[in-house]
Amino acid sequence: MGISLILKIAGIGIIVSVACQILQKSGRDEQATFVTVAGVIIAMLLLAGEIGSLFNSIRSVFGL
Repeated sequence: MGISLILKIAGIGIIVSVACQILQKSGRDEQATFVTVAGVIIAMLLLAGEIGSLFNSIRSVFGL
């Protein structure tokens, strides 16, 4: 896990927050909610690979 993953997640957060602000100002609250949920899902998908790698490391350390 490097700094690139943190920067990717921060970039997603910035883009999502700007898009939500624009959508809320134009009166499209439902679409802003969908954009927020999509941003969270994308961030979780990025983290899923790292979590899998963590579990593999734990298995190898304990010999499971």
